[in-house]
Parts: sequence; structure tokens; C-alpha cells
Amino acid sequence: MYPSPRGSSATAVPKTARIRRSVPVPLNREGAEPITATMVTFHGLMDGREHLALRLGRETSAVPLVRVHSECLTGDVFGSARCDCGPQLDEALRRIAAVGGVLLYLRQEGRGIGLYNKLDAYRLQDQGLDTYEANRALGMADDPRNYAVAQQMLQALGHTEIDLLTNNPDKREQLRRHGIRVRRTIPTSTFVTRHNVGYLRAKVARTAHTMHLEESA
Repeated sequence: MYPSPRGSSATAVPKTARIRRSVPVPLNREGAEPITATMVTFHGLMDGREHLALRLGRETSAVPLVRVHSECLTGDVFGSARCDCGPQLDEALRRIAAVGGVLLYLRQEGRGIGLYNKLDAYRLQDQGLDTYEANRALGMADDPRNYAVAQQMLQALGHTEIDLLTNNPDKREQLRRHGIRVRRTIPTSTFVTRHNVGYLRAKVARTAHTMHLEESA
């Protein structure tokens, strides 16, 4: 495992990755216009996981719109209302396809703690802990994700400067530390349900996510 850069001023330089294969795949998300994506796989990713890049739309600008999206089986696939991941994924696909860019789909389930641990954390949240307190109760870090692999993927795709679609300031800062120039940060929309409002409030209070919950509610 690679070390997390949190709390350290040192910048680890990832080794070079290269494109393994590019495959066109039509996407038909429920309630959305069909999108044609080019799914890109890689050789040489530093953590050995099967991360995926989706090239979307026509890249008419030298600076693409990029979303770094961590896998969420419960939200992305099953439509769980306990998080905002599924709606964020749908929004990102639509917005990037409209202007041209890349969605990086990283295999970092549960903010990097894995699916089973995430479901265990849900049980603890039902007992009154917030999402970060639940991680700690399980002996996990608040957010152990490392985005050095995203830098590898972007570099292999030929991108060193991007516009970043996110409300998570840690993604922006980690990418910058790893050598990606973030020209602009564009916030995602806020998707509040009665099931996820506590989760979203914790993200705003503890990790400074840029969401306006009261307006959205």
C-alpha cells in the first residue's frame, strides 16, 4: 500500500502508467439521455487495482472537465439514499459529456475502507455516530483515500491541467501535490435526502466540503 499524503508536505512521485486499452461503451442511465463513453484501462497503476477512466464528449478544450469519483456500490448501483454518490455520478456523466472531459472511476469503496466495513459503519451511524466517528470506531482513518493513482491516469491520458468537478477540497489539494494543475474547481450539486442529511452535514463540518445544505433542503 502507498502512504497517504495527509499531514505531510512531501510529494510522492507516482511511477508512470500507460493506457492498456480503450473501448467505446454506450451508457444508458435511467432517466438520462444516452451517452457514449470510451472506457480506458491502464497498465502500471501503483496500487494494482482496476481503476477506470471514462472519456466523455468531445474534448474541445485543452483543459478537460474531470470528476474523480470513488466507487460506491450501494449508491451508484443500488440507488442507496444514505449517500449522494449515485446522483453525483449521474450529474458528472451528464456535465462532462456536454463539454468534453474525463470521469475517473476509482475503486475506493467506502472512502477507501471497503464495502463490508462501510456497511459496518452504517450500523454504527444508526447508533448515533457520524460517518467519521464510525470509521474511527472500526479502527479506520476518517478518509484514507490517496489520489496519486488519479494523477497517473490523467498523465497517461495526456492531461496535466484540468477543471475539477468536486465539492471535496482534499481531492483538489492532493492532485495539486501530485503535479496536476487544477485551473478551476467546480462544485457538484447538492443532493439531500432525509436519509443522508446527517452524513452530508458531517462532511461539511469535518472536511470542509462545499455544500449549502440549508438552501438545498
